[in-house]
Amino acid sequence: MVAVRLKRWSRADYERLIQAGFFAPGERVELVDGEIIEMSPQDPRHATAIVIGQEALQVALGDGYYVRVQLPLALEDDSEPEPDLAVIQGNRRAFASRHPTHAVLVVEVADSSLPYDRERKGALYARGGVPEYWIVNLVDRLLEVYRDPRPEGGYATRLVLTSSDEVAPASLPNARLAVQELMP
Repeated sequence: MVAVRLKRWSRADYERLIQAGFFAPGERVELVDGEIIEMSPQDPRHATAIVIGQEALQVALGDGYYVRVQLPLALEDDSEPEPDLAVIQGNRRAFASRHPTHAVLVVEVADSSLPYDRERKGALYARGGVPEYWIVNLVDRLLEVYRDPRPEGGYATRLVLTSSDEVAPASLPNARLAVQELMP
């Protein structure tokens, strides 16, 4: 029997593949824990949740922060996920030559990807030092809020909010919005 070894990709390897045109235009992939993951196609409800989430967050945040939509976040040497929404502090133009390495908040919209977003993505964002992670849970129409990242992965605090609740990132308590604003 032959031992099988997987090729683990670094962010540098992954960036070289992108620059070389290895992926087809519009091909949706991301690097997670050294693996190149194909991202699921989006149904209209998922796409709508991303658009309305971006708008609601941008209005609530005000100046000094902006929302990136499905763009790379260079978290670890072997991970460059593309979260549905990432709240970044600073100027948009600061990342013309590199991807941000930190986000104040990351939001994933989940339906069929719910277990993956809870477990694997949650562990990745926690290890990457993202202080707060939200999942817009389309299956149950809830917002899952994860805070207090652990260096080994996962979050110490989990809150589950309904459409009638309000939420604000812990680091931006004045950026309040109704959970309903995040639901399609």
